[in-house]
Amino acid sequence: MTFSQTFDSFVCIGDTITCEVDGYTITARIAHDDTPDAPDQRQDGFWPSLYPDDAGFIGAGNGWRERFAKAQARAERVMAAWKNDEWFYCGIILSVSVDGLELTDHAASLWGIEANYPNSDNAYLTETANELLAEAVKAAKAERARQCAILCQVGSAA
Repeated sequence: MTFSQTFDSFVCIGDTITCEVDGYTITARIAHDDTPDAPDQRQDGFWPSLYPDDAGFIGAGNGWRERFAKAQARAERVMAAWKNDEWFYCGIILSVSVDGLELTDHAASLWGIEANYPNSDNAYLTETANELLAEAVKAAKAERARQCAILCQVGSAA
């Protein structure tokens, strides 16, 4: 049970992939995560540090200056790319339909994921969709049962 399609190496809001599971059509779509926090505000240890108690501690030992300089340069590149809107945070939302009828437009989701992150191929977007797949199918089955129960009650009242 996985998506055979994958998200592209460059994605946009609204991009989708689909798969079929047990008669359900599951669509994973990319939505904008509207939390305005910058990467260095969201991620502990975003900026490298020479202090052992800091989340961004680069480690002790030989070559610490070079490791620190590389980590600092990388953090600066990532931050500059984010400020230039070259990458963004997104959510992956799974919706489910059966026979062309949408059961739920939000069966499962995960937010705060980096899209178009520097030097990334976005493979983790598809991995995330696959990790959410079982949850989405479970939600779809529950919603289908709920809707069938409502229709059965309506049918017996008539």
